Amino acid sequence: MKNPVSLLDLDRQLCFALYSASLAMTKAYKPMLAELGLTYPQYLVMLALWQHGSQKVGELGERLGLDSGTLTPLAKRLQTLGLIERQRSAVDERQVEISLTTAGNKLRARAEPIPMCVMQLTGCQLPQLESLTRELKDLRTQLAAAVPAAATFSSNLV
Repeated sequence: MKNPVSLLDLDRQLCFALYSASLAMTKAYKPMLAELGLTYPQYLVMLALWQHGSQKVGELGERLGLDSGTLTPLAKRLQTLGLIERQRSAVDERQVEISLTTAGNKLRARAEPIPMCVMQLTGCQLPQLESLTRELKDLRTQLAAAVPAAATFSSNLV
């Protein structure tokens, strides 16, 4: 006899769908990024710098959703690769600014084809991907705003 459908079924979980899709996406990027000598998190840092230019570590971390303990080793590795520079702010020495080097700027041209390649791998058209991206951003915003409420829910589980 088949088990009844449960809210705890793995295949019904949004969290698992997001998690497994994220793993698949990262796996799809891996060979393309390997040609650039980048990991996926390093690629995200480079995307943010290509789009917004020089940024303070805090600004970049906020943009990427990374804390400084995660971002600092990424930045150090990118600096070792010669793609970025990290400098203490002349105004406030507690602040570190990250900027692209000439090599980091040049790498952008080699990265340009990646989004189209990924779009082809998804089998989706651009409007569909844009819509999905908007929905996921909205979901992220909603969840970020709801995090304090999650603590209240979890206290009711015990």
